[in-house]
Amino acid sequence: MESVVFIFSLIDCCALIFLAVYFIITLSDLECDYINARSCCSKLNKWVVPELIGHAIVTVLMLISLHWFIFLLNLPVATWNIYRFIMVPSGNMGVFDPTEIHNRGQLKSHMKEAMIKLGFHLLCFFMYLYSMILALIND
Repeated sequence: MESVVFIFSLIDCCALIFLAVYFIITLSDLECDYINARSCCSKLNKWVVPELIGHAIVTVLMLISLHWFIFLLNLPVATWNIYRFIMVPSGNMGVFDPTEIHNRGQLKSHMKEAMIKLGFHLLCFFMYLYSMILALIND
């Protein structure tokens, strides 16, 4: 059972790594003016909820399977994703808004956030991989 938890977490983490790379590529395309702000924000906003759900599922799964360290490691990032989604001002298109993305350095902060998430998910990937191998050996 424990190996199934880590196999699922590993697959989910791969998807979250893909999303973080996609966010970085799309934001860098906007930064270099290869795409306009409206299309960039619509592309990114459609992946905010799947990212939130994917990360929340792994966090709850670690809580249910009593892996406290991994749960406590995932909790701040999951909480930040939920907070960011809930605190979208009314009238905005979503977390990424085309009218505000160039204001007050939001593009740079979104890019930095995507880089931090990529690093976090890579760390989690290797933790899940190690835990999965350990669980498979012990079973």
